[in-house]
Amino acid sequence: MTDPVSEFYRRHLPQAQQRNGTIQAPCPFCSRQGKQPAGIVTVHLNPDSFFHGYFRCLSHCVPGGFPLHFARTGAIALAEVPGFDPDRDYFGRETDYPAANLNQELIGFADKLTGDALEFFQRASLAPEILAELRVGYNGRYLVYPYIQANGNCYAARCVHPERPEDFFWHGDERFAAEPFRLFNVPEIEHCENGALFLVEGEHNLLPLKQLGLPGLAVPKAADLEHLDPQRLSWIRTVFLWVDHSAESEAMARNFATRTGYKVRIVRWPEQAARNSSIYQLAVASGPQFQRQVFTLIKQARAFSPFATPAGEFQGFRERLLQESGDSYANLTSGFSKLDQALAGIHGINIMGGTPKAGKSAFFIQIASDMALRKIPVLYYDFENGRQKIYLRILSRLSRLAIDRIKSGALADDEQKRLAQAEHTLRAMLNWLRVVNDRRLSPETMRRHIDFLRHETNSDYTVVIIDSLHKLPFKDISQQRSGIDGWLRQLEAIRDELGTAFLVISELERSPDGQFDRQPHLGSFKGSGDIGYSADNAMVFLTQWDPFADTSPEHRRNELWLVASREQSPGRVASYRLDYPYWGFREEDEPSS
Repeated sequence: MTDPVSEFYRRHLPQAQQRNGTIQAPCPFCSRQGKQPAGIVTVHLNPDSFFHGYFRCLSHCVPGGFPLHFARTGAIALAEVPGFDPDRDYFGRETDYPAANLNQELIGFADKLTGDALEFFQRASLAPEILAELRVGYNGRYLVYPYIQANGNCYAARCVHPERPEDFFWHGDERFAAEPFRLFNVPEIEHCENGALFLVEGEHNLLPLKQLGLPGLAVPKAADLEHLDPQRLSWIRTVFLWVDHSAESEAMARNFATRTGYKVRIVRWPEQAARNSSIYQLAVASGPQFQRQVFTLIKQARAFSPFATPAGEFQGFRERLLQESGDSYANLTSGFSKLDQALAGIHGINIMGGTPKAGKSAFFIQIASDMALRKIPVLYYDFENGRQKIYLRILSRLSRLAIDRIKSGALADDEQKRLAQAEHTLRAMLNWLRVVNDRRLSPETMRRHIDFLRHETNSDYTVVIIDSLHKLPFKDISQQRSGIDGWLRQLEAIRDELGTAFLVISELERSPDGQFDRQPHLGSFKGSGDIGYSADNAMVFLTQWDPFADTSPEHRRNELWLVASREQSPGRVASYRLDYPYWGFREEDEPSS
């Protein structure tokens, strides 16, 4: 291993031998502590591990830690240590500590840790060396956990009944029992500078991790995380946060992780774990399997990150791919074969511009009703015609009756039958087609509408039709262009988050002489420079008839052009003849004359 941390340890442990991702050597600190023969110091040297560079003496002569702690303990110049920063300010060094402390009392408490009190720790197979390292004791009734400060002295201890953890009190200087000082094993923070450590709930839950050789500290209860300043952990690279398996504790853990940032990796309990489980209970129940279980959970711990895990990201990609390979995705078609061929179905954001009175609304109402008949959920946001007109036009097309005939009430028998059947079809269709005229529409409301309709119809997809883009609500009419661009950003987000397809009507820009361009192009769209960036497909619906000429309506034709597309080839799509007087169009392949 040639990384700087490995080189540092090899230089200062010349007798080291490599074994399974670690090196082992005679401990250079044991003789200074008067321990003979010297114990073994082991150093984890796997550059891919969070604990790369963590050393510990197997005889517990000094607390373990990372390279900077090794150097301070061995009187090695810090400038030699990889990652040393001479300009760091350390939290808490400005604290004025009193002369009086509990150090001598702790010796007496440790001497009393025998019999039934010691049996509490033996249930979890905790070695006496671990209890001695953390200076745990007993006062005759309560276990004593000393809260040793960064200067190595103890000024307050928490005394906890071994069988009733809710029964506790603080002993010593009350100033050091206050919230900012409720952190057990504080010196570990400096020992683990530039490295990783565990932060757990409850002092007794830290001990089994220390038994495994893992560094860590504890808060009395998860609620104390609220008062832990993340600055105290400034120079820790990774914090493994592991609290009891309860809703309250896990909520506190998420809150702390949010405040602290992405260095926190929350250890999550297995699904089969009982509620209110703790690390201590896991150690008691697991016995020899405890180490394997802990390291499995460490590997599974996820950073409190704004990103999905790589596994989750790939799973989402695979699920979306499977959806897009299924019938539901393939059925997202308009009902116009040439249009579906040109766009490869109705997916993404499709914006269609056209001249006034070209039949844009009728064209999209026909698509909406055809999709709803095939049980595809459609939301039609209408700011042009009104709900009643839309339903009448659908009814006219379904019944093959002109609207004035429907309204007249004087229908022949066959017309009555056609109308009754069309009404029955429309009534059923409205389970899948929802028309919205709310002029206070917001992106948040649109998301709720989509979620509702997907849930109501048990569908993976929803199609949203907007008639029209330039009449979507925004705060200030003088800011129309920025308002439209803002809506386009929201439509992009909804498309990506919810898999929603959009059909959007847009107006076209007039030339300086007041006319509309006869040659369709992307610059024809009115009021937004972002249409070209937001639309997956941009289309122009051009009339091929003179509105001032005495042209019979059934001879009117429009041409649809695809002028820009992310994935399809632009060009003429098809010609559409007005299906007069039934408010629809018929797709024709031949070009208009």
